[in-house]
Amino acid sequence: MSKTWFETVAEAQRRAQKRLPKSVYSALLAGSEKGVSYDDNTTAFGQLGLAPHCAGLSAKRDLATTVMGEEIALPVICSPTGVQAVHPDGEVAIARAAAARGTITGLSSFASKPVEEVVAANPQTFFQIYWLGSRDAILQRIERARAAGVRGLIVTTDWSFSMGRDWGSPSIPEKLNAKAMLQFAPETLARPRWLSRFARAGYIPDLTAPNLVEPGGQAPTFFGAYYEWMQTPLPSWEDLAWLRSQWDGPVMLKGVCRVDDAKRAVDAGMTAISVSNHGGNNLDTTPAPIRVLPSIADAVGDQIEIVLDGGVRRGSDVVKAVALGARAVMIGRAYLWGLAANGQAGVENVLDILRGGMDSALLGMGKSSIHDLTPGDIVIPPGFTRTLGA
Repeated sequence: MSKTWFETVAEAQRRAQKRLPKSVYSALLAGSEKGVSYDDNTTAFGQLGLAPHCAGLSAKRDLATTVMGEEIALPVICSPTGVQAVHPDGEVAIARAAAARGTITGLSSFASKPVEEVVAANPQTFFQIYWLGSRDAILQRIERARAAGVRGLIVTTDWSFSMGRDWGSPSIPEKLNAKAMLQFAPETLARPRWLSRFARAGYIPDLTAPNLVEPGGQAPTFFGAYYEWMQTPLPSWEDLAWLRSQWDGPVMLKGVCRVDDAKRAVDAGMTAISVSNHGGNNLDTTPAPIRVLPSIADAVGDQIEIVLDGGVRRGSDVVKAVALGARAVMIGRAYLWGLAANGQAGVENVLDILRGGMDSALLGMGKSSIHDLTPGDIVIPPGFTRTLGA
């Protein structure tokens, strides 16, 4: 067995912590305030059980599904994340890995690679839009995504700019100038493998957002774009309906935790919703997505596609989410740790871990397809679920 291979997402995380500079790893870990939501996202899955059969099991298991019209080999999508300094290949490596495993990659507006390069690496790309700047600026980004060949949009609105982490926030410079490089030298020199990767690639992370560049302009810094986002008036449901009308393909609204918001998303014409609390990075003490999924699926599951984003670390987590009403799940930290551990191959390794775990769970539960799963296949303890906005 290759020394670069890892058997669990937890091992990928351990390797990422060893190989990334402290500030970079801390930025991936994130969370907000006390970290209650961050912890609940993962621990909630462990509170759910599986109901196995002992005989008459299926010799073949089908994991394929569709999300927003895209056929994928397994119900796992790479969620859009800003990968500014994990690996020199960044989102291109993630896109290639997703394509190699037959699934969709999401690309963040704050990503470190331009949308054209990512779509070239994986035609099944969904581009994520924040409500940032004027309608004209947003429309420019939509048109650029369309020209690049993006298959769908993800609109993310669940962000309240929560401040403060009890364990401390990472120190991240606005630009990697000489002063910043001197300041971070002890961190980076302590992680020679990370440093050598970028040295071989011939550049250092520039901490800019190339997908937010205006025509004829320069890519803004991450913090420059973030500041503009903070200053942009917040979108209304009418604004989201307008955005939906500007795209002739499928659109997902990301960040839904409440039944009433899910119903408004249906009314706004969305193709799909992502049940998500932004990885625990937003309002702390928001319930884990898996806790609110059943109530949302009961309310709108026959009217709109539902994916779950938050806390997925194992294939059995995916099975639990699908059984409770999700068409698929989105992963973020899991593949970023794989990227840190072993680049594109590390992301593929993570997807293989999830595929293997799903296959084992379906085998044990006597299912021949993920489409055969129902809530009755899951052991749900009393008081587990949460219903918000009903």
